Amino acid sequence: MSSQSMSRLDPTPDAARIIVRTRPIPDPEHLLARLPIDDPVAWVRVGEGLVGWGVAAQLEVSGPERFSRAQRWWSKWCADKEVDDTVDVPGTGPVAFAAFAFDPNPGTSIITVPKVILGRRGGQAWVTVVDPDSDPRKAVRPVSVPSKPAAVRWAEGSLTAPNWQGAVSEAIGRIKSGELDKVVLARDVVAQVDGALDPRHLLLNLAEKYPSCWTFSVGGLIGATPELLVRRTGDLVTSRVLAGTVRRQGDAAADAGLASALLGSGKDLEEHEYAVHSVARALAAHCTDLTVPERPHVLALANVQHLATDITGRLADAASVLALAASLHPTAAVCGTPTERALGVIRELESMDRGRYAGPVGWFDAQGDGEFGIALRCAEVDSATNTVRAFAGCGIVAGSHPETELAEAAAKLVPIRDALEAF
Repeated sequence: MSSQSMSRLDPTPDAARIIVRTRPIPDPEHLLARLPIDDPVAWVRVGEGLVGWGVAAQLEVSGPERFSRAQRWWSKWCADKEVDDTVDVPGTGPVAFAAFAFDPNPGTSIITVPKVILGRRGGQAWVTVVDPDSDPRKAVRPVSVPSKPAAVRWAEGSLTAPNWQGAVSEAIGRIKSGELDKVVLARDVVAQVDGALDPRHLLLNLAEKYPSCWTFSVGGLIGATPELLVRRTGDLVTSRVLAGTVRRQGDAAADAGLASALLGSGKDLEEHEYAVHSVARALAAHCTDLTVPERPHVLALANVQHLATDITGRLADAASVLALAASLHPTAAVCGTPTERALGVIRELESMDRGRYAGPVGWFDAQGDGEFGIALRCAEVDSATNTVRAFAGCGIVAGSHPETELAEAAAKLVPIRDALEAF
């Protein structure tokens, strides 16, 4: 087996064909509340999406070819399965969930095929079961209540706040010297939890507080991202770019003033423009009729406001959503410009392995459709050690200031902090 790729449960090679069966079900209502504590996967926004549990197959892969390796593995896994799907919409039949590492090395990406998947979208609901021995509708779980932690203690992560500000200062100096145009620097903080560390506690709280974000869980990476890297539905391709952020004050008039200032901020517009151009350039290789708005709009979340641009196009080739995600990652919104120089600065100055933070996270089906967000506002949850490692990143350009960037990172850590500490 290659050192670049290993599968915990490899595709079944023998003649005993596995059945993947999808059936319509009555509305399960709150999808996340149906999840068990073990092996939960999720991709939910405004109550719609997919959740699953159990492991029918799983791949762990690293290296620069992680996306193509995942596609080959998935195609092979699907090829020897019998599909019995009476719903037949994107997200039915065979479906896998994935969280890809930000950096090809040393990061490990995880692709999981759940044994059971519940879906809910546009008035339809369904259940998919891999290798069912009975009616798949019997696999739907009752609603359950997650356990809450007894106490949470936070500590600095890879860099202290002053040291991280020093890294930001160094990056600003390099930008002003002409080495690069923009770089995104991330920082981490770590929580130690007393009592139960139930991933569903985080998921339910994130979904309740940030319903317009995509709440996700794959391989212990849990979060609520506002940024859609790419969605493919047939030949329709969509991407949402976020870059440029201001913290909300909780006062309508004050927040309106901040939104107006954000739309007029040269520093934030410059940061946003880099991100939009990187996405549009990558999608142009696969799409026609690409629509890129000239000006961003402001996306207001519970804790921050972002400059946002929604890009759409029509697929001109047979690229799957996995292939589209591979061509887009990493965008300037999470890496910088030029990409390779920014990636080198990140490796040098962040003093940590991002893991799957800021990598593509989402789902894909056997038809090549699916959705990937960028893993932001997220944390790695380790139930074995009762630890939660949360991340936040900031786009650094020539007009950045270390103190302001630290405050922005703190604002971006609020969703995980609040979701974990909510009692």
